[in-house]
Amino acid sequence: MTNIQFISKTVATLPINIQNTVQLLQEDCTIPFISRYRKDKTGNLDEVQIEQIAKLQKEYEVIVKRKEAILKSIEEQNALTPELDKKIQQSFDLQELEDFYLPYKKKKKTRADVARENGLEPLAKIIMAQNNDDVDFISTKYLNDKVQNEDEALQGARDIIAEWINENIYVRKQLRRLFQRKATITTKVVKAKRDDEKAQKFDQYFDWSESLSKTPSHRLLAMLRAENEGFVKMKIEVENEEALDIIDELIIKKKNNTTPHLQLAIEDSFKRLLNPAISNEALQEAKAKADANSIQVFANNLGQLLLAPPLGEKRILAIDPGFRSGCKVVCLDEKGDLLYNENIYPHAPQNETAMAMKKIRSMVNAYQIDAISIGNGTASRETEFFIKKIAFDKPVQVFIVSEAGASVYSASKIAREEFPNYDVTVRGSVSIGRRLSDPLAELVKIDPKAIGVGQYQHDVDQTKLKEELDNTVIRCVNSVGININTASKHLLSYVSGIGEKLAENIVQYRSENGPFEDRKQLKKVPRLGEKAYQQGAAFIRISNARNPLDNSAVHPEAYGIVEKMAKDLKVSVNDLIANKEKTALIKPENYVTPEIGLLGLKDIIKELEKPGLDPRKSAKVFEFDPNVKTIKDLKTGMILPGIVNNITNFGCFVDLGIKESGLVHISQLKAGFVSDVNEVVKLHQHVQVKVTEVDEERKRIQLSMII
Repeated sequence: MTNIQFISKTVATLPINIQNTVQLLQEDCTIPFISRYRKDKTGNLDEVQIEQIAKLQKEYEVIVKRKEAILKSIEEQNALTPELDKKIQQSFDLQELEDFYLPYKKKKKTRADVARENGLEPLAKIIMAQNNDDVDFISTKYLNDKVQNEDEALQGARDIIAEWINENIYVRKQLRRLFQRKATITTKVVKAKRDDEKAQKFDQYFDWSESLSKTPSHRLLAMLRAENEGFVKMKIEVENEEALDIIDELIIKKKNNTTPHLQLAIEDSFKRLLNPAISNEALQEAKAKADANSIQVFANNLGQLLLAPPLGEKRILAIDPGFRSGCKVVCLDEKGDLLYNENIYPHAPQNETAMAMKKIRSMVNAYQIDAISIGNGTASRETEFFIKKIAFDKPVQVFIVSEAGASVYSASKIAREEFPNYDVTVRGSVSIGRRLSDPLAELVKIDPKAIGVGQYQHDVDQTKLKEELDNTVIRCVNSVGININTASKHLLSYVSGIGEKLAENIVQYRSENGPFEDRKQLKKVPRLGEKAYQQGAAFIRISNARNPLDNSAVHPEAYGIVEKMAKDLKVSVNDLIANKEKTALIKPENYVTPEIGLLGLKDIIKELEKPGLDPRKSAKVFEFDPNVKTIKDLKTGMILPGIVNNITNFGCFVDLGIKESGLVHISQLKAGFVSDVNEVVKLHQHVQVKVTEVDEERKRIQLSMII
């Protein structure tokens, strides 16, 4: 099977599209570049499909490499028969390949190995032949100084047979199917930990049992965490009788004198070898699926968070609220640069409300503030009420902003490089302000796991999580495009083809030579070669550039085509941009080239109509219910405004403007069945919810969107 055939089994597109995509990936083209500027070669595959092809290509390469290693190992043991060689060559299933290799794998000395050393393999073969031999009598021929009696001889023979059964590829396949269909996952509390305070959050799993195949990802990950923390014991089980019947059917061909010995070997093989191995495989497979599910939820949430509506280039006063330690206030200019910082103490115990009001009003006037950004942590609502009491000389919008991850950023190397002369409190406040003006530019500086959207992110495969989240960040950054003259080093590093080192070089070049005036200037950046330029140039934007196309998503390789379009229409390129009347006259089929076909040309025309359009909407002010300040103010039946602040497989969490978020279970999102939470809600969506249950003691709030 070729790599194209292997990928075609999963990705529904023409083989030529897969072949072209693989070729582009092997030429070090990035996924954003391929999906945006090579549509005619890929058949208009989107980023998700191209990522899937890239993963499957890697998977194929891993299988091929493993296959070669297995064949080499078996060959070195002089055990590779033409039949086994053919089976291994034709297999492209890693699990099946490992089954083929199992009898030849180096392992610790087993009971079967000892029996072989004691000369009992011929006796095992006689029993397996099932020829109705008197094995009790025959076993006497195999007695020696290490095998004292017939029982020991027969036991050793059965040990060898048990290992053969364990290594039987058909037995393992049938048992896997049984576990996939009928395995049960069971958890029991560790008695010594039952009353442990930390164990109480897992009390649901103190005595729990359900079908493994139907266990939702969040529940499986919760059980695994409970087991890892020592609060419960977990088992994956099937009905023993059914499993033994399956093995009997495959192994026992005749009923005769050998049958009792075979049945004993089967029972031993299942209990000692097969059941532990296959049950562990089943759990690992279920865990891998749960990981993939959870990682996808996290990636979806992160994508929505990064593409949250920006306020844009406004002067912002940002507040990290607090009680005893006061509120940390910073003033930022349109570019997010720090102009001023100080502390105010409007709340208890200081209660310097009048002085704090005077200071805020003075800062708003002095630094021409357009909007105020308040972190949503401790004292957030109290600070919002305090700010809204101030009579400003001009309209000032007030926003509540998630401060998740701000403390992580403030203590990071990136923050220290940006603000070497300020402490963590100032850096945190700056982050709260910047994430209002441009969430994407600010949040890329923070480890995605610290942003707090998703479920069980610390329990899933960390390598796969990082890979998926990095892909999500890259996808978001390149879908928006970035201003090369204002972008941070960290934001630049996510641009297609750039990376960390080139991002540093770009910032260094910018500081030494001033702002970039056109895209061609990128080629002057040290170590930024033709390939990096090809991959990244179209994802950067240059405001007021010499060439207006430099502030659009049109790739420099297509500039000549746009110039020809303008010339044919007898207008300048400048006059063609944002001129729907003129772009409507363009016939794309007249401009097809070997590199750019109809799909690419239609994208170019679309971009000319609205050059550099930010796909994100604008930030909007949201008003929480002013009567709800703590969980004690909630009453069953209340209908309240809220903001979706996290999405999981089992529902979404809604910020009501208090410390605790409420849960809208998937069954309460809307009338009727809901299979995917993301079909109904998105992160940061403004919603109306009804309070259905309040548990003050456990700090839990149940909500419904069916009103």
